[in-house]
Amino acid sequence: MAVLLGRGGVWSPSFAWTEPDAVAAAAELDALGYGALWLGAAAADLALPEQVLAASSRLAVATGIVNVWTTEPAPLAAAYHRLDAAYPDRFLLGLGISHARVVAGLGREYTRPLAHLGQFLDGLDGADTPVPAQARVLAALRPRALELSARRARGAHPYLVTPEYTVAARAALGDGVLLAPDQKVVLATDPGDARALARSNLQYYLTMPNYVANLQTLGFDADDVAGSGSDRLVDALYAWGTPAQAAQRVRDHLDAGADHVAVQVISADVDLAARTGRPTVEQWRALAAELL
Repeated sequence: MAVLLGRGGVWSPSFAWTEPDAVAAAAELDALGYGALWLGAAAADLALPEQVLAASSRLAVATGIVNVWTTEPAPLAAAYHRLDAAYPDRFLLGLGISHARVVAGLGREYTRPLAHLGQFLDGLDGADTPVPAQARVLAALRPRALELSARRARGAHPYLVTPEYTVAARAALGDGVLLAPDQKVVLATDPGDARALARSNLQYYLTMPNYVANLQTLGFDADDVAGSGSDRLVDALYAWGTPAQAAQRVRDHLDAGADHVAVQVISADVDLAARTGRPTVEQWRALAAELL
């Protein structure tokens, strides 16, 4: 059986779950009715997903993503099967090629990244116990990556996108292929406060050429992607306002062809640059009534 994600899930950075009591939040996500928890920048040993699975009874867990430059296929395949054996049909392996700056920090050369991802998938296919294509999902934005997601995985997990992007991605993937975009949410109703919090998150991504290039294909110009982003860009990428307004943006993705939407709450309690924070449980509670 394939992992059941439901229509709505939560995206949360792995560093926010490092406190000893943080995994207790998984039980609340379970109780609230979210379909899946996506753990951003997950370590290749899959220790954190394993802890979250143990702390919940129904919740699916996906990596969003494991960086394929940080490990080799064989140990990752073994880690996947450890989780799948203990928690059948609850773990989805999300993989991606990350970014040139991140990979350079690992001492690796970021050459032909999509070809490297294809070779990594070859390694998962050739492992002593292969990882099935339907058990993996790929971070993808542009047409070639979407094509690879449709051909060699269950589907795609696009990041930093709009509902308009989702329309195009569904057309590229075709029917029957998982499309699970993330949607960033700011639960603040004052425009100045909401946009300031969104920009504290967005400015990091606007230093990464692949995100910027994708945004420009969506019609945003050089002024939109400069600095920490224009109001037009912020409002397109971040659903700010009430829980009901955030839920409407999620429905926009679903209406555009998404199968599942991973909601990422942007909070002052989570610092992307410093890699500090905690699970945003209070906001997940507020959203659950509208989303689920």
